[in-house]
Amino acid sequence: MAAFKEYPIYDGTGLAELVRAGAVKPSELVEAAVERIEAWNPRLNAVIEKCYDAARREGAGTLDPTAPFCGVPFLVKDLVMAWKGLPMRCGTRILRDFVPDHDAELAVRFRKAGVIALGKTNVPEFGLLPVTEPESFGPTRNPWDFRLTSGGSSGGSAAAVAARMVPVAHGDDGGGSIRIPASCCGVVGLKPTRGRNPMGPDRGDAWQGCAVGHVLTRSVRDCAAMLDATCGPDAGAPYFAPPPARPFLAEAGTPPGRLRIAFTGSPLLGSTVHPDCLAALASTVALLGELGHEVFEAAPEIDKRGFSSAFMTMISAETSAEMEEARQHAGRRGSGGFEATTRVLDLLARSASASTFAKALRVLHRTSRSLGAFFESRRIDVLLTPTLAGPPLPVGALAPTGLQAAMLEILARLNSGRLAAALAGIDRIAEQAFEFIPWTALFNVSGQPALSLPHEWNAAGLPIGMHYIGGYADEATLFRLAGQLEEARPWSGREPVLPS
Repeated sequence: MAAFKEYPIYDGTGLAELVRAGAVKPSELVEAAVERIEAWNPRLNAVIEKCYDAARREGAGTLDPTAPFCGVPFLVKDLVMAWKGLPMRCGTRILRDFVPDHDAELAVRFRKAGVIALGKTNVPEFGLLPVTEPESFGPTRNPWDFRLTSGGSSGGSAAAVAARMVPVAHGDDGGGSIRIPASCCGVVGLKPTRGRNPMGPDRGDAWQGCAVGHVLTRSVRDCAAMLDATCGPDAGAPYFAPPPARPFLAEAGTPPGRLRIAFTGSPLLGSTVHPDCLAALASTVALLGELGHEVFEAAPEIDKRGFSSAFMTMISAETSAEMEEARQHAGRRGSGGFEATTRVLDLLARSASASTFAKALRVLHRTSRSLGAFFESRRIDVLLTPTLAGPPLPVGALAPTGLQAAMLEILARLNSGRLAAALAGIDRIAEQAFEFIPWTALFNVSGQPALSLPHEWNAAGLPIGMHYIGGYADEATLFRLAGQLEEARPWSGREPVLPS
């Protein structure tokens, strides 16, 4: 079966329109995606599990022509969401043989949307880091410069979309894990409102409600159309976002009117911001003014140290629970098979009391209330920041140094949570991560929708994502603004080139 040669120029919505018009067959799209993956993946390491035969069978079968992404090639992030029949390793060696026997509800909705899965994408172990460099599968690289990171934890998916292996790929976001790689790779990445997309049947929520699943795309309309296809509560959901007034796809094509947009280049959690990000922010502020919006500088006040410590306490506890479930799936005991950093987080969790965990959650809740009050008191429609504190980092930049790695390994082997807490320093671990991601995690805690758009680029030809945060449950405003920005400063013509 011949591939569709024009495949890379279309977004998912465009490909589905061609399928419905009879201009191309789904089987041709599958072959085009296979060709693209096979050409790019040896250099990127974005796809770690391939299911080409199953995709070919599905592409040759009968598909629902009314599905919004009928016949569109798709990749699944190897974390959190079960996809029946495909391994779910979560970036860890201990789960190398685990294959779910069911679909998560979000996977069911992706399938109903018409996508055809061709494989699974790389992630850091349990999605813990803002870069995708698991020991078990190796690093995923950036299609714009193979020396650089693709970001994390949805780094495999973002790199695959940027390299045009697929137009749409699954991701999830607990501290920026959709938006971080979207910025690094120059694609569109939305973290929806808490409870907008389903987490069942295996979870009520993830990371105490901070994490939510969605997709990475090249176009705003694909992002909106997929949210239309997947949003809404599932059976037994502990909570869910208020339903939208009308389809998100319709919002993406609607002018936003004059918005009150606050902006800040001050790092809310870290300490420094790269000049390229500040220049991109200034360029965006000027563009928004030209588009008629009211733009002013303002920033919420954040207790950096208190938030960082509380967030890491929560993540440590969730990581420890993930490890225990992984051991159960693998039928193993002990800490073998996990990376040293993950094992130290487990020890930190085990050394903390239940009251310490409860107090950490109260800090996060107070932060959420403060952010909500900031939007309400200033009558802010959208808050703008850079997505990251700098351009994409070199691969390995956030890896422990030789001495740090040795210390982590010693701490993990000593199996002493108190010693680990004293020597590793939970605050130090948090500070290192938040220097790179000083804005994203705050809005996981508040539950607000947040979107990274790729309309700014630096002189080196690297994407600098711009980060737009909306009011709770107000993806509609973000989509209207994103559609306007995509038209004013389009990015679809930019395509990375595979060196010969």
